[in-house]
Amino acid sequence: MNTDIPNRTLILNGNPSRSSLGAALAETMAEAARAKGDDVRVLHLQDLVFAPDLTAGYRARQELEPDLVAFQQDLMWCQTFVLVHPLWWGGAPAKLKGLFDRVLLPEFAFRYVEGRPLPEKLLSGRTARVLITTDTPGWFLRLAYRNAWPNQLRRQILDFVGLKVTRIATIGPIRGAKPGANDAWFAAARKLMQ
Repeated sequence: MNTDIPNRTLILNGNPSRSSLGAALAETMAEAARAKGDDVRVLHLQDLVFAPDLTAGYRARQELEPDLVAFQQDLMWCQTFVLVHPLWWGGAPAKLKGLFDRVLLPEFAFRYVEGRPLPEKLLSGRTARVLITTDTPGWFLRLAYRNAWPNQLRRQILDFVGLKVTRIATIGPIRGAKPGANDAWFAAARKLMQ
């Protein structure tokens, strides 16, 4: 393996607010990736302009806005996709879910094959890492909710299109955290990039 070629890393802050913990964590992750020699692109969900829903479902083609075309190109460019986002109501923020709905389309991210129950994964050969911020304690997220959103994100979204998830980490609870807790959160973000 030639170590002179940098890994291409795409980091998406999936919090719809640019002034958020997620934005700061994404920038910290970008710094950590650059420090190890990665070629890094950082996107903030708030900066992307698009209609977040498929108005006709999958029955009719909906033209992609320029930011969605650019995001698709970034996904094709990257070798490692990194997502950091908050857990809201047990799932992704609506705009982030809308981004998945609008971008991870048939013939771009997956393709149904006649006679096969599962589709061809068109984004194969890439890895994914995820950092989720939450107000729910990790033990409660695992025991009471059975990691519902992390499992859905891993199996029904990222893996479905071929993004092999190598790590999913949660940090929190954010609300009511003790002073100094954010040091551990930023350390976890840097560790995720190792």
